[in-house]
Amino acid sequence: MSATGPGKYKDTVTLPETAFPMRGDLAKREPEILARWAAEDLYGAIQRDRAAAPTFILHDGPPYSNGHIHYGHILNKILKDLVVKHKTMLGFRAPYIPGWDTHGLPIELAVERELGPKRREMSQAQVRQACRDYALRFVDIQRTEFQRLGVFGDWANPYLTLSPVYEQAIVKALAAFARGGFLYRGKKPVYWCPRDRTALAEAEIDYKDKTSPSVYVRFPLDGVDGGQLAPALAGKRVALPIWTTTPWTLPANLAIVLKPELGYVAVPSPHDPGEVLVCARELVAAFTTAIGQPALGEQAVALPEDALRTLEGARYRHPFIAAPSADGPEFRVWFADYVTVEQGTGLVHTAPGHGADDYKTGVAHGLPPYAPLDDGGRYTHDAPDWLHGKTTDEANPLVIERLVADGALLNPPTDRYRHSYPHCWRCKGPILFRSTAQWFIKIDHDGFRERALEGIRATTWIPAWGENRITAMIANRPDWVLSRQRLWGTPIPAFHCGACEAPHAEAATMDHVAELFGREGADAWWTRPAAELVPPGTTCASCGVGADRFEKEMNIVDVWFESGVSWLAIAAQAADHAAIDLYLEGSDQHRGWFHSSLLAGVGVAGRPPYRAVLTHGFVLDGATGTPYSKSEIQKAKDEGRKVNYVPPEDIIKKGGTELFRLWVGSTDFRNDIPYSQEQLDGLSEWYRKLRNTARFLLGNLADFTAGDDDRGLVARHGAAVDRYVLALTDDLVARVREAYERYEFHVAHRAIVEFVTVTLSAFYGDVVKDRMYCDAKDAPRRRAAQVVQYEAVRALALLTAPVLCFTAEDVWTHLPKRAGDPASIHRATYPAGAALDPAAPTVAPFATIMTWRDRVLKALEPFRAAKHKSTDARVTLRAGDDHAALAAFAAAHPGELAELFVVSAVDLATDDGAAVEVAEHGGHRCDRCWRWFDALAADPGDLCHRCATALSTP
Repeated sequence: MSATGPGKYKDTVTLPETAFPMRGDLAKREPEILARWAAEDLYGAIQRDRAAAPTFILHDGPPYSNGHIHYGHILNKILKDLVVKHKTMLGFRAPYIPGWDTHGLPIELAVERELGPKRREMSQAQVRQACRDYALRFVDIQRTEFQRLGVFGDWANPYLTLSPVYEQAIVKALAAFARGGFLYRGKKPVYWCPRDRTALAEAEIDYKDKTSPSVYVRFPLDGVDGGQLAPALAGKRVALPIWTTTPWTLPANLAIVLKPELGYVAVPSPHDPGEVLVCARELVAAFTTAIGQPALGEQAVALPEDALRTLEGARYRHPFIAAPSADGPEFRVWFADYVTVEQGTGLVHTAPGHGADDYKTGVAHGLPPYAPLDDGGRYTHDAPDWLHGKTTDEANPLVIERLVADGALLNPPTDRYRHSYPHCWRCKGPILFRSTAQWFIKIDHDGFRERALEGIRATTWIPAWGENRITAMIANRPDWVLSRQRLWGTPIPAFHCGACEAPHAEAATMDHVAELFGREGADAWWTRPAAELVPPGTTCASCGVGADRFEKEMNIVDVWFESGVSWLAIAAQAADHAAIDLYLEGSDQHRGWFHSSLLAGVGVAGRPPYRAVLTHGFVLDGATGTPYSKSEIQKAKDEGRKVNYVPPEDIIKKGGTELFRLWVGSTDFRNDIPYSQEQLDGLSEWYRKLRNTARFLLGNLADFTAGDDDRGLVARHGAAVDRYVLALTDDLVARVREAYERYEFHVAHRAIVEFVTVTLSAFYGDVVKDRMYCDAKDAPRRRAAQVVQYEAVRALALLTAPVLCFTAEDVWTHLPKRAGDPASIHRATYPAGAALDPAAPTVAPFATIMTWRDRVLKALEPFRAAKHKSTDARVTLRAGDDHAALAAFAAAHPGELAELFVVSAVDLATDDGAAVEVAEHGGHRCDRCWRWFDALAADPGDLCHRCATALSTP
């Protein structure tokens, strides 16, 4: 210490001191922290700590085990981790068991590509082993990537849909449906992918725009005179025009349906003066315009509803297919409620093998679900010769040519229509509606649909609109198509009798298969003969032959059914998961996992498997607003558009994962979530502010020892601002905990940002610097300020721990501990909060004080610009109506207004008006604290009384 000069006291002040680094250096330090957590078995320690605590179970929806993780994975897994960490810090035991969906078509196709020609030389068991190896390889890859995000869980014991215990659960669930009479085999139209050669579920469909042919086709009625419909039409022949965008389905046409109560008219046929065309009244203008004859609408003749009803069962002629019999049900007119006047003509071409409504009409009138296509979408020999072997795309122009040749096409053959059309979400190609033999679960059996709807009402949906969305899906869904024509999955445990072809799908047999799968896995289906898969003594119920004549069903189960029974499988793996509190996935899962889990839960256990369902939006490119997914990126590349995608692993290698966690925790995830590097850069600025604030607070605690009576010290010796900021800290705790409980992490984030930037950094940190640096170390007022800073930084660490799990641990490591504090912050619990009471004596004066503080700071700006420090100033307040409140505060807390305004003196003038006057103090400056006083101490004479006392204190 220098003996003389202006800096002679610099070594006597207590400056902040901490080993907490200013820079996070996250890319380097996060792996170090992860390694320490792994070595300490932190997750296991948390579970042991809370062994007797109430449980909260978030059940992980299984991601697909192919490829590296993407931004959607990051959003989803971090959100789940925020929930689990939050519940843990509330005192719950919140175990998290991650899972993976390891069966299904994407893996099988990827393996086939890897195997190439070798695939044809391999047995089914060998191909399944290759699929297993592929799936497990990506389980390991994704597990490492998820752990790198700081996600806590039982990573050593995940649930996998390929595990024997899981495959056993799948078959047990199927047995329950079979036992209840829900399971059946039938032939009806289903979504079909001709490239992947399998049936698809609604959840496996994406709708995209597609341009299709648009054809208006006339079907002449047989034996119907126009006079039957209206006297003015007597002697006229009658034809029924239909509109379709799928000409390829016309070879399968078996009926035309209409709805008499919609109201119809007849217009002259442009091709035959002796013929009229029937059309719905509301569509006649659009129809006549489409066929290039808008004037025909002016000649429309109304058709009475009663007359239209006489057409029920009337026979018509197909343009290019002869009727199979003179009195059969084919090529007849029927009525149906699903006919609308949204498009077309109000008369609907009906192919029972190619549409759900068409199929219902077919069932009602004895029509077969005729669909002359093979698994690859090519016409079979059941179709006309000129279509044999053609794909549907190849058939469209051929059918149109035939319609033109036969005089059946009413509009130009080149007309096209752009519309939303279902596509396979895996291969991205358009799908077909095709009638095939499949296994189904009945939805309208034994009140199943109604019980599922009741289960929806009994569940909490967050956001609330999710309830309406899934309700509409369940209310209108068809039977569940359960079977898939692939290899990599769990087989449907059913048999066919080789003698009489009767199906054998009994619950008792399935229970037996389930036990076998639990021991050997589903591969037993491919390695054992049928007779070894059924209970001893099993015979065909229809013809009585033994099981040695049985043939195994080789279709596998829909993977959505597999994931839908995850709640059942995980309960067998972990008993505490029998009751699940929360499912959390993207909003697309209302038609996916939420949907299949609901049906599986209600069908097997009589209730939904979840108490609450929370959904998040999709990650969007912050610049373009388009989905920020690999498929969209690849599509953009293929189209030559600019691509902004940066693989997340590149971001993590450079800057760690903490900013990803902050991105998730700061965003209202219930909507679609924009992502960009600019967002991360903005969050990085805030992160630095948080880190620097924590470092300042920790530095002021270098000589602080936490105790049980810390708050008592504030009450006895603290300044008014100490008690005020302590109340704000408690209020922050209460608000953040409440926001977390509502899963509004972004609201909690805003509260923390405001507290750090406004309360601590811009206000309290400035106010207490003088006390912290210049008071004697053990001075009660300094210790009181340390208590407030300790409570603030401790609360910040605990409140940010669910989101900034690495940084909070870092802060905790450098924070003075109370007796009983755990080594890791993630074994701790939140502090108790208390909502701010504006009328409380510790709080009430500050509404006025903070208003005047802002005015003083504004008034000081020119003073500072003139090369003065704020502590050089004497401030005079003409406070007007606020004078009494400020005077009362000044009297109760002498000198504290100057401390709050960071000036050397504050005078309160009594005259009217509201103004702030700033002047140089004009007294004597203390050479240690640089504040100005009317008089200094006697010895030494260059110090204020406070600093002289501080130096004389041992």
